Amino acid sequence: NMGFAGVSALKKEYEKAGATVLLLDAGDTLHGLPFATVEEGESIVSLMNMVGYDAMTPGNHDFNYGYQRLLELAEMANFPILSANCIKDDKTILPENTIIEKNGIRYGIFGLSTPETATATNPKNIEGITFENPVAAAEKQIAALEAENVDHIIAISHLGTAQASEYTSKRVAEETKGIDVIIDGHSHTVLENGLTVGDTLIASTGEYINSIGVVVLDEEGNKEAFLVNAETFSQKDEDVIKYINDEKANQDTLLSEVVTTTSVDLDGTRNTVRTKESNFGNLVCDAFLAETGADVAILNGGTIRDSIKAGDITQKDLITVFPFGNYVVTKEVSGAVILQALEEGFAGYPDEVGAFPQIAGMKVQFDPSKEVGERVVSVEIDGKELDENTLYVAAVNDYVASGGDYTEIQNCKTVGEYSSMIEIIVDYMENTDLSKYATTDGRLTMIETATEQETTIEQETVTVQQRKDQTPVTRGEVVEMILEKAENESLKKEDIIKGYGTQDGDLKEQQPITKIECIVMIDRAFADLPKTEESVSFTVAVPQWAEQATNHLINAGIITQPINPQDTMTKTEVEAMLDDIVA
Repeated sequence: NMGFAGVSALKKEYEKAGATVLLLDAGDTLHGLPFATVEEGESIVSLMNMVGYDAMTPGNHDFNYGYQRLLELAEMANFPILSANCIKDDKTILPENTIIEKNGIRYGIFGLSTPETATATNPKNIEGITFENPVAAAEKQIAALEAENVDHIIAISHLGTAQASEYTSKRVAEETKGIDVIIDGHSHTVLENGLTVGDTLIASTGEYINSIGVVVLDEEGNKEAFLVNAETFSQKDEDVIKYINDEKANQDTLLSEVVTTTSVDLDGTRNTVRTKESNFGNLVCDAFLAETGADVAILNGGTIRDSIKAGDITQKDLITVFPFGNYVVTKEVSGAVILQALEEGFAGYPDEVGAFPQIAGMKVQFDPSKEVGERVVSVEIDGKELDENTLYVAAVNDYVASGGDYTEIQNCKTVGEYSSMIEIIVDYMENTDLSKYATTDGRLTMIETATEQETTIEQETVTVQQRKDQTPVTRGEVVEMILEKAENESLKKEDIIKGYGTQDGDLKEQQPITKIECIVMIDRAFADLPKTEESVSFTVAVPQWAEQATNHLINAGIITQPINPQDTMTKTEVEAMLDDIVA
């Protein structure tokens, strides 16, 4: 991840070389990870001010604190937050455009927000606001900026290029004339060298500043787009890193504040949430339904990383349990897709796999003695048997919505997007009598078969040993295993773990390693492994920083799909991968 420290360093490097630099952001920046949400976006605005951004446009998630808070953040910013099509009371709530002159060149810049914001944030966040047709808004801005005799017109667009969207940046480029460059967001699309539509170059970098997009405009009007990542540019601005660390230290006070309480212990232990119904999983899924009004909720058990004892709950407690910054998404799914998701969730049982489902809005029975893919015995939704041909609205987190753990949900229509899981859970807990979660309610049950009840002592011993083998292996243990297997005296620990420590260099050796981290570490350690660049089509979303390593190991036959990045690894699994490589 390049992060803001990488952005700042690259900006300074180009300026040092004599380039004129415009730093623009296409949105979904002010909300997400706890670093942002603890201060409702202010920490991010301060960071962007420090780095020296010139302009941004808001994404749908930037409205998650409510549009009034977005306006407050815009006042704090040293740069304009632009949107030409976000309308309230017949006028835009934010500046439509700005003209920036650098080295005698006038750049006309305007912003476009996705109309999908109407369903991609909680409706109460945008009461009274409408999102005008982006194409019509773009045409007005082009005319206005051309009248100002600007040299270049740039659109910062949070529209995306997904085919399922009615309005995309590609459509804006096709149906207007005069935009030189569109800096695009929303669909998280990675355009390695941009996308040229007519005379317009569309640039999009993916997500989470895993890469920095660079567009070069020369004096002749030629345009070029490319991506810079940690492999091609490793410098970081130390002042920015210090600011982030100082800000995190300041936030510790806020994180220690009590945000809610619970009258019951909430069981988030690994063995529970990954093998059976959990009262914590029930609460989380019920919170999803209360927020969205969906028919059902499905949560991959691996999302819950710890338990919470009865008593006061701090923000830090919640971040420990939900460290990934997930938000809630609703999808229109068929009964058949729900059934498949449940089957995928039960496929790994009795192993403690992250895909095991926690649920709400339905009653499910499964029989682990059956073959994988045939373990679901019954599903009831609203008191009726699930109909595979009926369409339901399912609430999930964004990891599942993008293809994590349950493969078909990502292909279903998105109905709405909501706030962060933590915010939704806190709101639900504040308005709910939690005593009903003192026990589970039987919404998810396993059918005990006679075969299981008649298990012999010898079989029980084997089961215990297998369970022991399923203990998550830590980052430190994996490093030692790799160094032992590699038999390469020149290989150092630092070569394997680069990028996995925090900014203070701490590897967090006792932390369980995730599958995707393990894949990247192994790929780095075994440089002599045959590595084809043949592109693999991933069945589950893989982080961009891990795509190359995952490609290598799939093509080498070391791992198979689906790859569930957030799953932890066991010692047995890591040993098997290393044995295959050595062989």
